[in-house]
Amino acid sequence: MRIARSESIATHTLLVLASVVAVFPLASIVVSSLHGVAGSSGGLTFDGYSTAWTQGRFGSALLSSALVSVTVVVVTVVLAALAGYALATMRVPGGKIIVALLLLGLVLPYEVTVLPLYELLTGWHLIDTYWALILPQIALSVPLGVLWMRSFFASVPVELMEAARIDGTSRLQSLRLVLLPIAGPALTTLGTVLFLFTWNEFLLALILVPDNPSVQTVPLALSFFSGAARSSDPAVTAAAAVLVALPVLLAYVFLQRRLISGLTEGAVK
Repeated sequence: MRIARSESIATHTLLVLASVVAVFPLASIVVSSLHGVAGSSGGLTFDGYSTAWTQGRFGSALLSSALVSVTVVVVTVVLAALAGYALATMRVPGGKIIVALLLLGLVLPYEVTVLPLYELLTGWHLIDTYWALILPQIALSVPLGVLWMRSFFASVPVELMEAARIDGTSRLQSLRLVLLPIAGPALTTLGTVLFLFTWNEFLLALILVPDNPSVQTVPLALSFFSGAARSSDPAVTAAAAVLVALPVLLAYVFLQRRLISGLTEGAVK
């Protein structure tokens, strides 16, 4: 179908405008972060990053965020693959009830669970530890992961599974040798989404690890710069925001092709 020149120009104009609107906030923060800190001679400088790194303790915060995010993603993806496979291909007693409960966990605002989680983890003496961040985020991520992978496994042609059974494979062998090799886009997209959610989580870190700086994550480190009493230097605050966003941007750059393909295909191969 031939597209009219005027329609093409209008489409490209809208895309350019949308790109400018999307990129402008990040570009303005980066430019602000390169301005000199208060008392400097001016011009572009990385002094804001040095100050933000030291004051916000971003060294330990980045390690904590990486540890929590990777652990949550790995454990959730493994649980989601196993549970999604079982719900999609087996007759699980109470399977419909389980799916309904997972949907409830998906739509329930997680803010309502924060105080019960705090009481529970206090009783287990896990407040101000990595477990206080990892366990709740795994529990909050499992409903999305299971439903995601159940949808993928349910879309696999039945003939493929029957052929695997004729060849004498067990259920676990069918999952490991037949389904997981073709589930790469779904697993990668799920892992990327979970990583973004976990990395940016703030409320749980604020409530569950309030007094242990060695396990606090980067969103909580960024909150150090909020308020006039802590840092009123816009360059330092902007540099801290860039340090928080940089790992997520790098992850997106490396995984954008698989992420976009997985989202546009509905995680279905």
